[in-house]
Amino acid sequence: MREITFTAAAREALSEEMERQPEIFVVGEGIGARGGNWGTTVGLYEKYGPMRLRDTPIVERGFVGMCAGAAMTGSRPVIDCMFFDFILDSMGELINQIAKMQYMSSGRLKMPLILRGCIGIGGSAATHHSGNYYPIFAHIPGFRVVLPSNAYDAKGLFKTALCGDDPVIFLEHKSLLNTKAQVPEEEYFIPFGQAAVVREGTSATVVALGTMVKKTLDAADALAKENVSIEIIDPRTLAPLDINTILQSVHKSGRLLIVDETFAPCGIGAEIAAQVMAQGFDDLDAPVQRLNGLHTPTPYSPSLEAAVIPNGDQILQAIRDLLAE
Repeated sequence: MREITFTAAAREALSEEMERQPEIFVVGEGIGARGGNWGTTVGLYEKYGPMRLRDTPIVERGFVGMCAGAAMTGSRPVIDCMFFDFILDSMGELINQIAKMQYMSSGRLKMPLILRGCIGIGGSAATHHSGNYYPIFAHIPGFRVVLPSNAYDAKGLFKTALCGDDPVIFLEHKSLLNTKAQVPEEEYFIPFGQAAVVREGTSATVVALGTMVKKTLDAADALAKENVSIEIIDPRTLAPLDINTILQSVHKSGRLLIVDETFAPCGIGAEIAAQVMAQGFDDLDAPVQRLNGLHTPTPYSPSLEAAVIPNGDQILQAIRDLLAE
């Protein structure tokens, strides 16, 4: 099976569905002839033309609102916002219109709109280009929130997003864009709300998000040499969240750690912990633990930047501490 990058896999999904669905168009800054800041639309301008790949001015609330109207009238817009931090300028349109319109119209109006963009810490992008905003959007009813950790998942989840009728927040960590994975040439879809058990084990369960999946796999490899068996779950989507797969794993292992790059307060880890405590308390042999990045703006300095996110040694120690409980 071929290996392609995360970006190439998502771009392939977009091209396939643009060919199949003429209602799909893409807007964003530099996504036309230039092919996007991250190469997300390279080659598509030549294939589908300027009417379906439209460069925009730097006016996020304007083109997000425009796409909301287009989605309500039968089009299927994809908003490529480069850095997801920029889309925060359009929160009024996102929360008061896009997330609520299907409810407000009793389902008469659909909202097949995708907002995709780069998230995450890395590359000295500093605090205005390093945010992870998925806890905010997972909190709002109406959104689907997708967080792929590899190229295979990126394509399958993006295909599902492009074929649905709900607004989707599709978040691509900048540190994953050039990573490669095996991706089939034949068509496939990954349903929302279906977590992946990326490593089976019995000693403890670790739920890892985004870039933390690879780091946690490396920690589990090290622990396997000590006959410690760690099960790792990648949620893949946060809204809907596949809590049942997590509960099944905790039933087997009795211990749970959630590893997430973004902040701990009011985060996804807190939600997972609360649901496991409510639904799987009797299965727990130790308190649920979380490992998060520091609750601070992201520094520009590479050494300080590295200090605010969980690293492999910290993940390894957090698992050891959990096992010692």
